[in-house]
Amino acid sequence: MIQREYPSVSDFERDFPSLCFALATGVGKTRLMGAFVSYLHLAHGINNFFILAPNLTIYNKLIADFTPNTAKYVFKGIAEFVVNEPVIITGDNYDQRDPASGSLFGGVRINIFNISKIDSEVRGGKAPKIKRLSEYIGESYFDYLAALPDLILLMDESHRYRAKAGLRAINELKPILGLELTATPFVETSKGAIPFNNVIYDYALGRAIADGFVKEPAVVTRKNFNPDGMSKEAIEELKLSDGIRLHEQTKVQLETYARETNRQIVKPFVLVIARDTTHAAQLKTLLESDDFFDGSYKDKVIQVDSSKTGAQEEEMISRLLKVEHADEPTEIVIHVNMLKEGWDVTNLYTIVPLRAANARILIEQSIGRGLRLPYGKRVGVTAVDRLNIVAHDKFQEIVDEANRPDSQVRMQTLVLDPDEIEKKTKTVISQSTLASQLGSVPTQATTSTTVAPSQEKPLFTTTAEQKVAQAAYAVIKQFESQPDRVPTTRSLANTDVQADLVREVAAAYTPAQSDLEGLAEQPDIAAIVKKTTELVVQQSIDIPRILVVPKGEVDSGFRAFELDLSGLNFQPISDELWVQLLRTGDTEVIGLGKGGLKEKRLENYVVSGLVDFDDIDYEKHAGLLYDLATQTVAHLQGYLSEEQAGKVLWRHQKEIAAFIHAQMQAHYWEDEAVEYEVVISKGFTELKSSAYTAAANESPMDFKVSPKDKSNMAKYLFGGFKRCLYPVQKFDSEAKRILAVILDRETEKWFKPAKGLFQIFYRLGADHPEYQPDFVAETADAIYMLEPKKRTAMTDADVVAKKDAATNWCNNATKYSIEQGAA
Repeated sequence: MIQREYPSVSDFERDFPSLCFALATGVGKTRLMGAFVSYLHLAHGINNFFILAPNLTIYNKLIADFTPNTAKYVFKGIAEFVVNEPVIITGDNYDQRDPASGSLFGGVRINIFNISKIDSEVRGGKAPKIKRLSEYIGESYFDYLAALPDLILLMDESHRYRAKAGLRAINELKPILGLELTATPFVETSKGAIPFNNVIYDYALGRAIADGFVKEPAVVTRKNFNPDGMSKEAIEELKLSDGIRLHEQTKVQLETYARETNRQIVKPFVLVIARDTTHAAQLKTLLESDDFFDGSYKDKVIQVDSSKTGAQEEEMISRLLKVEHADEPTEIVIHVNMLKEGWDVTNLYTIVPLRAANARILIEQSIGRGLRLPYGKRVGVTAVDRLNIVAHDKFQEIVDEANRPDSQVRMQTLVLDPDEIEKKTKTVISQSTLASQLGSVPTQATTSTTVAPSQEKPLFTTTAEQKVAQAAYAVIKQFESQPDRVPTTRSLANTDVQADLVREVAAAYTPAQSDLEGLAEQPDIAAIVKKTTELVVQQSIDIPRILVVPKGEVDSGFRAFELDLSGLNFQPISDELWVQLLRTGDTEVIGLGKGGLKEKRLENYVVSGLVDFDDIDYEKHAGLLYDLATQTVAHLQGYLSEEQAGKVLWRHQKEIAAFIHAQMQAHYWEDEAVEYEVVISKGFTELKSSAYTAAANESPMDFKVSPKDKSNMAKYLFGGFKRCLYPVQKFDSEAKRILAVILDRETEKWFKPAKGLFQIFYRLGADHPEYQPDFVAETADAIYMLEPKKRTAMTDADVVAKKDAATNWCNNATKYSIEQGAA
């Protein structure tokens, strides 16, 4: 029956039904395990699960991920398991408890074991401990598990359990079903790679990259690189130096992004792949020497290989497991061949392979460990979403390999300009003049962080006064969300509001030991609160938070229409892919197989792709969806056979669905009879800090002076403003710099708003992107929202959509301002 539905499954390859899910590294195999457990328990009443790990690293990781209140807990949000948590039984505690514990109310029991616990023999020919008699149950724990009527076996990295001993031990457990997960669904032998025969779903690395679930790999070289006349050592040192320079730039760009979006700062590291342990030791000595970047990487390098034993090995493993932590100093990891499955980090951004290998092996071995994304998904910023592989001497070979028609991985290219890559960069935090005058200091400061100095002097000089002022500002920010009580910043001066501010600040203020009563003069809280309030009014522009919400339910949908399919001409893919064997270096052709969910009707591929879009409700649009799918299938079968059309729909499902969905937008309708109301959730909004990447040794340019090179305006940092509410700003065009000059001369105050300040969203096709105005300026009688555009762009769809959304916001803000007597 399974083979009829899934032709890729020709043999279970076990003594029990076992199905393999071939999933690319980094897409969430452990979470899928959690989903398996949840579904089988909730839908089918299965209570007993056995999860097998191939090594100690993955074993410990699985225990952590299945333990409640941990960072990556797999059952987060499953209500059933909040009330009745699964019992976790491990290879370390199974003999210390009654195995039936937790079963009284039908609870779930999850056994997590390392394969070595069940398939290894001990000295004297004795059986492993798990197979010995247990005093709790009158039989061995292994026999107890094998006798369970509902045991489900989950195998992580299942390609590791194909050896005879492991296979025999697994078969003896007698589970009713096996579920396997691996990124490499084949067994390597001296005669070639043998693919699994039980793959039911195949999601290859190439698809994961194309779908955006992992980082985008890029191969890196130096501009005009020529290895002629260079020794192997010279090439290695150049690759290392360029890799470190790229790492330093990436570090700054990651910090800048985190500060712009108010996210946790990611500390990146470099992975250097050495030839052998001797080479690794030589590299460590070089990288930590005074001659390498002036000794900047002393005590920031760890060597991970089999040469370490005892205490050194423990320290190495400890540092390796903490390499994601911001307070762990490691920035470079050198390894030979120890970092395989189970080492799941999200902050690997630069790889420098120094071991001789051909292009295919370099691609396969290099990128696997560095593809996971730090924020769980791509964010649209190149530096955050990209994994860099520095391969000067192998650059073209890797590019050619990645561009082969049968390549599963497409790679970007990055060519380093020696003049640019050798320039150091920094993250410049431009906090508001208000924050600077109150003595505020940005959090998460790093060695790459610089705070742009304000031209204004601090409002308060003593530490105690600054502490009270900052406490006052914290309370004022809480008042943002009370527009009925404090509709504008000017309302902060009202007597009753001032009294509340003083009371709350006094309650929050804790003096330092030296400032305790009788030891030092106490700050005048009321006077400080008054001066702080006046500064907030002076150094702010009121930006209310405006929500436009419907008074009733909004009905919407898509009208039926005829698709334009003239541009849809996909060709079927080859049934074969080339795999370079890592052990022998031979090339062998292996069938691609038909892993994946096979639809009963070709139209289902189209429909299942379309329902993934948030604006499509299957129950409401089923008729239209199948009509569009029928049109698409008919078009494909106009030039392909049914089998070929099926291959195209399977391989290009996402692209075809996006192609159709884009055309649907022109036929979207919405009930215009619904009334909307304006809700003000904030009377004013804090001016948040901005962050910019800038050259480390360059001061901000005078904004009144036009730079000589205007082709890349975004690289310049400008300062020297008199009326801007921030000390430095960036402009992405010369026109915007000129407008800033005008605003600094003609207005009372102005600034470039940080992302998220206005929360204005506009409709553009199926998307609802956020609109971020270029400038906000205040004069004596009005507040302006400004955005310069080329005359030729004024009628562009996105410009018109932004203008309409901004106009609506301004109309509502004006009405609110008039109602509050501020206009």
